[in-house]
Parts: sequence; structure tokens; C-alpha cells
Amino acid sequence: MVENEGFWSIEQVCQYLNIKRSAVYSLVESGSIPFYRIGRLLRFKPDDVKSWMETRRSEEIDVSKRAKKILKIVTTPRIDVDRLVKKSIAETKQNLYTPHHDHGKPDQSRNLRKEVSDGTL
Repeated sequence: MVENEGFWSIEQVCQYLNIKRSAVYSLVESGSIPFYRIGRLLRFKPDDVKSWMETRRSEEIDVSKRAKKILKIVTTPRIDVDRLVKKSIAETKQNLYTPHHDHGKPDQSRNLRKEVSDGTL
């Protein structure tokens, strides 16, 4: 079995958790398992690994509660997407075709001066 003193290597963590090396490397890469890096070597404190493992404990699932939760999600009325899209299109068209209150032709801007033939304003 795995020794409890000092630091553990990858192999020792694999043996303790009964998982593959690739799984431990994945946990290290995601930052979910506590580890120490010494150059290219990874080391683990046994107490840290044991504490981390305790945080992964999953409670027994109550099937009836889970089923009720799923039924609630399934039976909740859905948003009428077609109605929402039609409403958005109507609002967009209304905003595009509503006359502006700048009292002039829509392609004219108030504060622009005309350029004279020599390039000056």
C-alpha cells in the first residue's frame, strides 16, 4: 500500500485513488487536486489528497426527489419562441419606419457646412 510519510508521487496517488495516471494528470491540469511542482516532477501531500477526496463524497440520491425535479423542469411552460421573434421583428420595423423629429430631410444633417470649390468650408 501507499506510504503516509513525506510526499507521494503520481504512481502513489494513482494507487491510493485507484485511477489511471492520465486521470491524475487531468486533475492536476484542471487545478482540482492539490499538488506541488518541483521542476517537472509533481508531488502530493497524503493528507491533502485524503482531504480532497473527502470533498468528492456524494450523498445517496433520493430517486423520488430527483424524479420530481425532472418532472417540474419538463412540465414548466416553455417560452413561445415564434411569438417572441414576431414581436421583436415588429418592434424593429416600428423603430426603422418611425419618422425622426429633426424637421428636415432624413439624409440632411443640421450642422454640416457645404464645401466650396477650392476645398475650404
